[in-house]
Amino acid sequence: MSHASETAAPLGNITVLDFGQVFQGPYASFLMAQAGANVIKIEPPNGEPLRHRAPPGVPVTLPFAMLNANKRAITLNLKSQEGRELLFELVQRADVLLENFAPGTMDDLGVGWDVVHKINPRLIYATGTGFGITGPDRDTLAMDLTVQAASGIMSVTGYPDTPPVRAGVTLVDFMGGIHLYAAIVTAIYDRERTGKGQRVEIAMQEAVYFTLSSGLDFYSRTGKTPQRTGNQQSANSVSPYNVYKARDGYVAIHTVSEQHWLNILAAAGREDVKDDPRFKTNHDRCQHTKEVDAIVGAWLATITKAEAVAASKTFRFPLAPVRDIPEVMNDPHMHARGALNWVEHPLLGRVVLPSSPLRLHGAAPVERKPSPRLGEHNDEILDWLGKDLATVERLRRDKVI
Repeated sequence: MSHASETAAPLGNITVLDFGQVFQGPYASFLMAQAGANVIKIEPPNGEPLRHRAPPGVPVTLPFAMLNANKRAITLNLKSQEGRELLFELVQRADVLLENFAPGTMDDLGVGWDVVHKINPRLIYATGTGFGITGPDRDTLAMDLTVQAASGIMSVTGYPDTPPVRAGVTLVDFMGGIHLYAAIVTAIYDRERTGKGQRVEIAMQEAVYFTLSSGLDFYSRTGKTPQRTGNQQSANSVSPYNVYKARDGYVAIHTVSEQHWLNILAAAGREDVKDDPRFKTNHDRCQHTKEVDAIVGAWLATITKAEAVAASKTFRFPLAPVRDIPEVMNDPHMHARGALNWVEHPLLGRVVLPSSPLRLHGAAPVERKPSPRLGEHNDEILDWLGKDLATVERLRRDKVI
């Protein structure tokens, strides 16, 4: 698409005050920045927690660089009256304030929803928490691992004869960030109609509930508590569905239709069993999962991952190699689409950074800018508020910034 037919960045007229920390909040504001929003990352003078995860001698972590691209950074000491007053000046010019502190933190600092809403009734105030800002579990400390446990995810992850296992990725924080972004953009749209801002909130526990769909279905149908099933489908409602060993690694198969099963048999040279009553329908196969897995597994054990992928493309059935982190980071497909890019980062050197997964084909691409150093844009943003250099220097001396 030519640049002539592209429109301005969709959120180019939106200013975000970003108090996001670690993953959940920063991912929501990252998506906004990638859509063109003016995101001002506000941190205490010693920086947000993710900055402190870098080991000695490492200036910044890759996750920080990924999540804070295209943002400007300012430090504010909200425990000082002047720091709060500077925030209120920013609030007057902002469209969104985003935070994912423990419930009540911003209220305790005197800068919560009730206060800032009066200053700017059009402000959208977005809160991301583990369990919500109301209810009996409101004040329960929430981290990705603990919410995975409380939400039920860990109970169905792993194998029947092993303890519960967490998902191997930071699942809950990012699911929370996605939903927080959706809530903010929904509120921006609603403000176009009403002219009023509102408070929006996301609880990570609620954001991941829908991921339990198969287990919820199994319990609703049988009255039995779903158990850990390893790589097999938790509700035992699809077969074949598993991870199988190839000659040089593992591949995953997830069939959806009867045709997929027939195509697998054709690829494996096992069309002799296509009329076997044990395998005639998906329901039949689910009653004989071990036998199904034995047929599929015996074939895959004789070929490489690449040969299995080639067979899946020729015969058309869903299969993917189990790839490690370096393989994914260097994925030619994602690089070809611009989802991943090699970037010269001023602190990290040459690294792979992701773009936003949200693709708006009519919008002009946003220029890529590296994650900011702590307080890098203090002078620039305070100048935007009309503060002269002498005032900025005094604020620095007084540890307000």
